[in-house]
Amino acid sequence: MASESVPKVEEQAGRRGKRWVPLEANPDVLNSFALKLGAVNIGGAESHHSGGGYSFQDVYGLDEELLAMVPQPVLAVILLYPLTEASETARLEELARAKQDTAAAAAHGSVFYMKQTIGNACGTIALLHCIGNNTDAVSFKDGSFLDEFVKSTEDFSPEARGEYLENPPEGGPSIDAIHADAAHQGQTEAPSVDDAINLHFVAFVEHEGGLWELDGRRAGPVYHGETTPQSLLHHVAAVVKAEYISKSDSNDFSLMALAATDTA
Repeated sequence: MASESVPKVEEQAGRRGKRWVPLEANPDVLNSFALKLGAVNIGGAESHHSGGGYSFQDVYGLDEELLAMVPQPVLAVILLYPLTEASETARLEELARAKQDTAAAAAHGSVFYMKQTIGNACGTIALLHCIGNNTDAVSFKDGSFLDEFVKSTEDFSPEARGEYLENPPEGGPSIDAIHADAAHQGQTEAPSVDDAINLHFVAFVEHEGGLWELDGRRAGPVYHGETTPQSLLHHVAAVVKAEYISKSDSNDFSLMALAATDTA
């Protein structure tokens, strides 16, 4: 685990407001969560129909033969990594620079991105980044949380999307109860909402030919160069090796892909 001197996630976000119990890094948990949020072709019965379904799946390693085990296409990838003093210092310096960059808000184009304003919500934010950038592939149940949230916040800024998630307007879609249920699933006992959590989820997606890293606690989306849907997983693996694993002494890394459900 990362150093105990690293602040908790809700403190890292610069505020102490609403806090959640964090999600377990478990594909079954994410599949069930996505299904309850209204994604009809992720993790449910339809995800097992040939040519139309997707599911979150473990990526067992970054070697070529292990990456090749993940069915194509891969829509998105979620990384869980350990927070350290060095990673937090770099993030805060990035935020300080971004406040002085008036062009930063427009630099990421039309990628779906939102800020994290809820403590311990990084797993949910990562899932929403995965799905929000793949609305051409992921189908929503009419009237579900995902259907209403994506439509309602389509033209919102990243900050407004984060605020909407935390404090939906009267009659708007609320995610709190669905998240609470998901946070108590999995193979390990859920931590307390007040426990120090020094692990963090981020998402990687392909959007308009680019590889984007999406973390609601950073200044904005991070562009990692060109990619394609077919090469997304391999390019993410390269970024994770260079930007995360090589800079850490920890083994607390986990990678999950939102990929085609293998019907074989």
